Amino acid sequence: MCGRFTNEMSWADLHALYQLSDELYPVAPSNMQPRYNIAPTQDVQFVHHDKAGHRELDQGRWWLVPFWAKEVPKATMFNARIETIDSSPAFREPFKKRRCLIPADAYIEWTTNPEDGKKDPWLLCLPEHRGFSFAGLWSRNDNLGVTSCTIITAPAVEHIAHIHGRMPVILEEDAYDAWLSGDAQGDEAKALLLDNHLDSQLQFHRISRAVNNSRYEGTDVKKPVINPL
Repeated sequence: MCGRFTNEMSWADLHALYQLSDELYPVAPSNMQPRYNIAPTQDVQFVHHDKAGHRELDQGRWWLVPFWAKEVPKATMFNARIETIDSSPAFREPFKKRRCLIPADAYIEWTTNPEDGKKDPWLLCLPEHRGFSFAGLWSRNDNLGVTSCTIITAPAVEHIAHIHGRMPVILEEDAYDAWLSGDAQGDEAKALLLDNHLDSQLQFHRISRAVNNSRYEGTDVKKPVINPL
């Protein structure tokens, strides 16, 4: 799954990763701040296609609120399982036509420490902490005035399965447009995700338990813990 992530990418990083149009974005946003402990229900950035097929940078709540919902769901909606995204009432419509990419540079998972029974956080990232994109879905609920998104998860690749049995799908750059366009549907779209992810490149290390508090925003989040206990 993906319950927390970090994003230190600058506007220049986002502009390069998503090849955003200078015509559509002539001025860099002024509120780009590094974020070290992003948690569900917080607002996050995401990229989707606009009506003309251009990549558009948007922002919304990380916890999907279906377009038909009459209230914000209490059920967990910050992750969408790839096995059921085409059948779940909450996800099947955005899976067809509201797909997105959610920028990040690391995510956090937990294991239970056998010595004290407490949760040990692990930071998972690509080599050199380079920025990447989670494959996601987004929605707009006009009645509630909420734009929102969710991260798609799949069974974990072998080398990270000991940390958690599921992983967020980190999509290869070459597959961005194929995913966002919606041309591939159903099993073909799922195969697109499973055949074009970067999860096998993930590296990981233990980090401080301070991050277990969702309000912790220390800049040392990514620092390895040498002697955990």
